Amino acid sequence: MPAKLLEGEPIANEIKQEVEAAIADLKSTHGLTPSLAAVQVGENAASRVYIRNQRRSFEEVGMNYKLHELPQDSTQEQVADFIHQLNEDDSATGIILQMPLPKGIDEKALQMEIAPAKDVEGLNPASLGLIAYDNPRLVPCTAMAAIKMLDATGVEVRGKEAVVLGRSTIVGKPVALLLLQRKYSATTTVCHTGTIDGGKLEEHVGKADILIAAIGQREFVKGEWIKEGSIVIDVGINRVRVKSKKTGKTRSKIVGDVEFDTAKERAAFITPVPGGVGPVTVSLLLQNTVNAAKWQVEE
Repeated sequence: MPAKLLEGEPIANEIKQEVEAAIADLKSTHGLTPSLAAVQVGENAASRVYIRNQRRSFEEVGMNYKLHELPQDSTQEQVADFIHQLNEDDSATGIILQMPLPKGIDEKALQMEIAPAKDVEGLNPASLGLIAYDNPRLVPCTAMAAIKMLDATGVEVRGKEAVVLGRSTIVGKPVALLLLQRKYSATTTVCHTGTIDGGKLEEHVGKADILIAAIGQREFVKGEWIKEGSIVIDVGINRVRVKSKKTGKTRSKIVGDVEFDTAKERAAFITPVPGGVGPVTVSLLLQNTVNAAKWQVEE
């Protein structure tokens, strides 16, 4: 029996409703409207599209969004100084550093400069450390989106074999830490390039009751590896060119890290790409911005 699709839009809409209610509460109780300060260094066409979509999402739920554009030739110190100014600016309750940054700029060092209570991407070491201490406040949005998709299945996670493919700071590591929380108590394995080089990836995937794929390689995980009845959450977003059999023309297509067509015949639940984790990730940036504002009010 084909897997049940874990569509992201319904989950994202629920989160947006929670966000709108929280914004109304902050306004009525504290006279505060959450506001995101987006910092872009230099010019990037792809980033422009992302920023435009960000702005629209924030305005739709009634939050403020302000873009700060810094010159292409800005130094590491100049960008850090600007972030420090935003840290002290009470009108900016959240800060996001737009990617990509110009060559020569250390993005990890700049993430460390963002005040933890304004770190809406959850990438400051303090934010990640709180996850390790079972007290998450602002969690990386894509990692949390994967967990939200898992929650949507209604499956009891405790004791299940969870396999995370990828060890990035944005997805792999925080997802693994969240799955290890007492709330979930999954038996968690993290696979990476060393696992692949050791020839053990297929073995680990085949044991996974829960598979979260975030390695950034198109359809790298073969559908035949997937365990029967498992949950597959595909975080991968890979653009490929495909040729139409009818017209012979090529077009752009987005695929995940997992061979979807084969995997869906084996899994119990699976996320589509696109339309799965993506919409939830966007809504969680909104939620993180609200939660950051709440954190600042508490302090």
